[in-house]
Amino acid sequence: MKLIKATKENIPLIQDLAKRSWENAYAEILSQEQMGYMLETMYSEAEISAHLDNSNYHYYLVFDETSNDYDGFIGFENHYEDSTTKLHRIYLVPESKGKGLGKKTLEFLNEKVKESGDDRIILNVNKYNAAKSFYESQGYKVYDDGVFDIGNGYVMDDYLMETNL
Repeated sequence: MKLIKATKENIPLIQDLAKRSWENAYAEILSQEQMGYMLETMYSEAEISAHLDNSNYHYYLVFDETSNDYDGFIGFENHYEDSTTKLHRIYLVPESKGKGLGKKTLEFLNEKVKESGDDRIILNVNKYNAAKSFYESQGYKVYDDGVFDIGNGYVMDDYLMETNL
């Protein structure tokens, strides 16, 4: 596995990977309408492009050298808060599960966060998403929860998690 820094040319690939992973991860959690709305707004070309224009926001593509294919991506923002990086998104396509790519991607994130000078990582995870237990297995702990209005009558009902490096 290797992680490859994403550029604006990779936006269609990021959108495709997001759609493929979301259809699996959120099928039992979100309605098709909410999933469509969120993918359309959070993964629009303009939104991802704005992230890539922010020098603190980074996208990396997860490339599996064994299958010679892209299996997912990670998006994070250094200095989101004082000494804190926010993991905004980490998604792997369903067929890549169980290969250890999630763990390796978080280890990569830890190194990038240390290089930035931050010493804490935060993230939001849907309260009904099985990924919560994965994050806990990697040393993350719930420090709060919240319901966030995302427009169009939809909310995100999330746990807020953190780890200190």
